[in-house]
Order: sequence, then C-alpha cells, then structure tokens
Amino acid sequence: MTTKERTPIPRMVRIGNRKYSIEIVEAMLKKSWRGSVTYDQRRIHIARNSNVSGRRFNDQEMQATFWHEMTHAILHDMGHSLHLNERFVDEFSIRLAKAIKTARF
Repeated sequence: MTTKERTPIPRMVRIGNRKYSIEIVEAMLKKSWRGSVTYDQRRIHIARNSNVSGRRFNDQEMQATFWHEMTHAILHDMGHSLHLNERFVDEFSIRLAKAIKTARF
C-alpha cells in the first residue's frame, strides 16, 4: 500500500478488554468537534461533515480524527490522565497515524 492509498476506518476495535464500535456520523453535535469517544458506551464517533462550515471532511481528515479518538481511548484504558490532554493526544495521534500509514511488511 502506498502512502496515498486510503486506509479504511474499522467498524470495531478492541482496546484492552473492551470492544469499541466506530460509527461515521454526518456531523458532531458539539461545535467544531470532528469526533468523540464515549468510554461508558464504548463508541467512537467520526464526523463526515463539519458542523461549523458544513464542509465534507476528506479521507485523510477522517483518518486523523479516528487515530485521535483511538489515542484518547487507549490512554483512558491505561488509566492515564493524558487522555484529557488534547495537545498530547493530537501530537501522539499524528505520529501514530504516520507510523502506521508508512509501515511496510
């Protein structure tokens, strides 16, 4: 797979002992959010469209949101307070996504 190819967003992932469903939604309810994770309901939501401008997110933007929310969920599963630190989650998820996208087997 080349770095330009789209990596699909899964429908379900297991983080620790919990299964999370991943749902693509038209837009988030909270202003300017692109995604969210609800730990008690074990759901990750990824927005297809901006709830501010109405613009449709491209595949790369949706992938970035997916990895961002996955990082929140992993840190939460670890019991680490960094799951609340948006700057850390942003920086880590960008690097994680790039590492996965550029991996060669």
